[in-house]
Amino acid sequence: MNTTLLRTLVLLAASLAGNTAWSQAYPTKSVRLIIGGLPGTAPDIIARVMQPHVSESLAQPLVIDNRGGGAGVLAGQITVTAPADGYTALLTGGGGMSIVPFLTKKRPYDPVRDFTPITLVTIAPMVFACHPALPAKSVQDLIALAKARPKELLFASPGVGSIHHLAIEMFNRAAGVGMVHVPYRGGPPAVMDAIGGRVQLVVTTVIPSQPHVKAGRLRPLGVTSLKRVNVYPEVPTVSESGLQGFEALQWFAMFAPRATPAAIRERLFSEVRKAVEIPSVASALAEQGQDLAVNGPQALAEFQRTEIAKWHKIIVHLRESGIVLE
Repeated sequence: MNTTLLRTLVLLAASLAGNTAWSQAYPTKSVRLIIGGLPGTAPDIIARVMQPHVSESLAQPLVIDNRGGGAGVLAGQITVTAPADGYTALLTGGGGMSIVPFLTKKRPYDPVRDFTPITLVTIAPMVFACHPALPAKSVQDLIALAKARPKELLFASPGVGSIHHLAIEMFNRAAGVGMVHVPYRGGPPAVMDAIGGRVQLVVTTVIPSQPHVKAGRLRPLGVTSLKRVNVYPEVPTVSESGLQGFEALQWFAMFAPRATPAAIRERLFSEVRKAVEIPSVASALAEQGQDLAVNGPQALAEFQRTEIAKWHKIIVHLRESGIVLE
């Protein structure tokens, strides 16, 4: 055998053996999980439900580090600069990894190039709801009303560039209507102004809307997933209401800094999957309106690229229409 080839094979075998031994020893200290949200937000709740079980399985503490700001962008920026050694991971919402980085000319990071995926964790359907005084009891009623009253209906969201906001704009485009987006600083004030009648409609996640629907303060018109949700089994999807294929989901996933070893990512994926399969964890997440969607690194990468492509079309359309998103 050629001497150079033999030397190369020996070095490769030694490298693989070293990587295997290192990954088997992982972790030897606490793992920091950066959260793209403040305490009490969806990614924080997801992390804290899983935390004790993942810590026990890793035999090392999983330390939660909340970094709210910029719809998850601050958390992403911190993660990008962390060592790719498996001791820093990110749990954040889909907006920060498929929408927000593309809203400005100077990107804070590239959500594909600068990260490596671990796993999707949960998805959360949203609901289009209106004030009960609005004469619309279905998505088709809403479309007819919006066409009859162009630029009059006010549709609230938790903020510019959020998945909620782009869901409204995607609806406008698909239905050929022009409802006016009204951004708020977070979901609760948007919901409260819809209840108070200061705006006619709001898009929100399912669980926060439930008590207001039960009390008659809001009327659900359509859910944004492709399948109906257990909370509102009688409420049709937007897709089945005439806008076939319409889908807009909140999603929460784990990423690591680029170049984090594959063996480490697989280990973290395995620990998250084991944690969410515990009945008490699955039940707690379901109570928050979160549907389990743990799928691993490759599936998350494919899902993320699909989401980026979908929302990029809406962003481009808005810019071409003269709407400023920054």
